[in-house]
Order: sequence, then C-alpha cells, then structure tokens
Amino acid sequence: MKIVVLKSEVDHKPVAGDFIVCDVPTPVCPTDGVLVRTTHLSLDPYIGSVLRGRHLGAKPPIPMKEPIPGAIVGQIEESKVSGFEVGEWVYSMNGRWQEICPIGGSSIRKIDPSIAPTEAYIGVLGMPGLTAWAGITRLAKVQSGDIVLIDAAAGAVGGTAGQIAKICGAKKVVGIAGGKEKCQMVIETYDFDDCIDYKESEWKAKLSQTLPDGLSVFFENVSAEMAMVALSHANLYVRGVLCGLVDAYHTEVQSQHAINAGLIIGKRANLQGLVVYDYFHLWDEYIQQAATWISTKQLKFKEDRVRGLENAPSQFERLMNGQNIGKAIVTVS
Repeated sequence: MKIVVLKSEVDHKPVAGDFIVCDVPTPVCPTDGVLVRTTHLSLDPYIGSVLRGRHLGAKPPIPMKEPIPGAIVGQIEESKVSGFEVGEWVYSMNGRWQEICPIGGSSIRKIDPSIAPTEAYIGVLGMPGLTAWAGITRLAKVQSGDIVLIDAAAGAVGGTAGQIAKICGAKKVVGIAGGKEKCQMVIETYDFDDCIDYKESEWKAKLSQTLPDGLSVFFENVSAEMAMVALSHANLYVRGVLCGLVDAYHTEVQSQHAINAGLIIGKRANLQGLVVYDYFHLWDEYIQQAATWISTKQLKFKEDRVRGLENAPSQFERLMNGQNIGKAIVTVS
C-alpha cells in the first residue's frame, strides 16, 4: 500500500520535493472503526499551515513515519462499527494521503452517490461547501438586495459562497481572484456578476468602479489587509464574515496585517469569525438543500484533478502556488 509522507520538517511553503511516496503494509481495521479504500483525496490550503505547525490544534505529521492528513471519500473494505457495511460510500475529514485508511467510527459520514458524484463530497458537498453555506446563510444572512464581495472567489469555498449568495437573493455578487482564467471561471461557471483580477496593476480602481453603490456583505478568505480593502467599499452596517487566511497559508511568514479599528467603528461593521466545526451538526441540512440546488443547476462546481496518489505532491505544490483552477482533488483509485 502506498502512503505519502514528509521527508523532513518544513518551515517554508511546501513543494513537491518535500514529500516522498512509500510502500507500507496494509493497516489493520480499528476495533472501533473501518478500513476505507480511498477513491478521492481532497487537497486544501490549510494543510500547508498544518505541515508547518501553524494550524491551531493540529500537529504536523512526523516525517518519514506519518502520512499527510487530508479529507477523503472512499468505500468501506472492512467494518467493526454497527451501521457501516462493507461497500458503503463514506466521507471523512480524518483521512490521510494513503490508499487504504483506518478511521474511527465517529469520524466517518455516509454519503449518497445518487445525489452527486462521490468526489463532490470533498468539495461542494463537503467541508468547503458547508463553510460557504454557514457563512452566507447563518452569519452574513444574505438576503434580497444585498451586494456581496468575495475574495479567493475561484476557490471551492469562495465559488460556492457566491452562488449561494445569489440563491439567497443577492442583487450583485463580485469576486476577486488571481488571473484572467480564474476570473473567467468565476463569472462563467459560478455566475458571479463580475470578478476583479488582483494581479492587474489597477485592480483597486477597477473594484471601485465595479462597486459604485458600495457593498453590504463581504466574505473574507485571504487576509486582514483584504478585509480592510472590502471595508473601504462598505456601506454602513456592513456584515463581514472572516473565514480564512489563505495569504498566511501560502507564504513563509505569518501575516501581520493590522486591523483598522477606526474604519470598523466608522462603518458600524458587524464582523464575525467563521470556524466550520461549529456547523457540523447542520451538515445533513446543508446537503439536503445543496442537492436540490445541484439538481436544478443553481449550484455548480469545478475540479482541478489529477490521478494517482504519487501525483498528490505536485498537485499540492500547484495549490500552494495558487495555480489550481477549481477544487484540487486527487483520484486515488
């Protein structure tokens, strides 16, 4: 069985050369869990932070011993848990970069392949989708007439958040992404009204032109600095969701951008931090809603996929460099 481990500890943005594929014996089924053959592996930006020991509550894997963590979808090969049968499809956030994963019974969720392709459960129906839904519907409470700004809009969270905002009645949804190809995808696939390419020299001026009436909601995925950019265009009583710090995940030093307290006070802003773990109890409710949206083509998703576990390191490097177009996935088997 193949697994992927770190060669040594990393204190920099991970690259493909930091990983190595090893052959190890097939694991034994946990006495209170299952063995899952991994079919799809999720690659997520926060894992870059985990590997450098920066992610709260998560220890980096021991080099040359422990496989890299990652959410997975797969089929049960052996079960010692009541209610989970061999052959059933499951999702787990406690998977690993390995072909067969031993997972505790409390860390798996059954999934329904009839609702959507199984790989959707690590993207639009998985943690990224739940994050977007919770931020838009539970925190920002987007409603008819809202003008919404979302950065990292080409990502799985940002792209889903924008679509759900439109479903909730937003008057206008504007994205920020890096590069013409990503911006085109945000508009054509995710149906945003516009998308600003932050790699262009005059992007801030274009953002001002795109938001002549200001904004009432922003969904922050990148940094405190970008949150302040959003606030500078905000109307009074703006609702801001602080979801992620992708800027810090991708750089070698932690972000130290300052929050402008005066701007927050002046805008009478309501800023709320979003941690998706707080909404796990609503996951089934989200999937029920999202399944309907997918079937009616109101909610779309795009994948950036490679095949073979041995290609996970190079795919992860692309993700760390922001080169992925859509949700980064490895099809393992």
